[in-house]
Amino acid sequence: MFNSPLTQSKPSEKADVFKKLHYSEDLLVLPNIWDVAGATLLEETGYRAVATASASIARANGYHDGENVPFEMVLSILSQIVKSVSVPVTADIESGYASDAATLKTNIRKLIGTGIAGINIEDSDPRTHRLLSIEIQAERIGLIRRVAEREGVRLFINARTDVYLRHSDLQPEARLEQSIERGKAYVDAGADAVYPILVKDEDAIATLVQELSVPVNILATTGVSDIQVLRKLGVARVSFGPNFQKAVLLAMNKLLSEVKSEGSHYPVTGI
Repeated sequence: MFNSPLTQSKPSEKADVFKKLHYSEDLLVLPNIWDVAGATLLEETGYRAVATASASIARANGYHDGENVPFEMVLSILSQIVKSVSVPVTADIESGYASDAATLKTNIRKLIGTGIAGINIEDSDPRTHRLLSIEIQAERIGLIRRVAEREGVRLFINARTDVYLRHSDLQPEARLEQSIERGKAYVDAGADAVYPILVKDEDAIATLVQELSVPVNILATTGVSDIQVLRKLGVARVSFGPNFQKAVLLAMNKLLSEVKSEGSHYPVTGI
């Protein structure tokens, strides 16, 4: 696995492969992971790409989500993951660990240096937990695109918009309109896909797919229709965020409780 020819291919080649996966007949399913073990398991079970979750990486390393993990640690983890698999890797980079253009440029270059094929970039400020203006986020996406081009990598940019996350006070129609407006602006700025996190209504999802000219990414979470339904709605990509890690930890908690209550190792060794 570690000596696979594709492992040695250029990041841009993997980025091209990753982009094509968003336009294939099969919906791209990405159970977000947080370490090498999860990445290799995904590849071994036939998944066509690997995606990380920032919240999962944070929790696995003793930090809270929201750019609290040291950026250099994130880079190290991503480098290890990329080297462990032959399939493309896309990274959840939150808001880029940057509050200014110069830092964002530097961070994107470092991220590209890990060999990743794509990123998720969100439009919330991790410090204020408020949405950035459309203009500011569009400028940031445009900057990322330009930096990637100069580095010779066709980095796949998945533009996350947090309207549904940050504005539960708005009427459904207003949240949908704002998500579409932001999505279109981000695409014009250079985004390859739009990720309206926490949208759940089927009609809203269908409208987003229809209105946006790029693949739409939906988060698999409570209240969202199952994958087969999302496929029929035209969704191109489904990700899980921290939900896979939560499920793994719940399963581990169940085993731990059984070993303790039964005084037996069979709950684990008998599998």
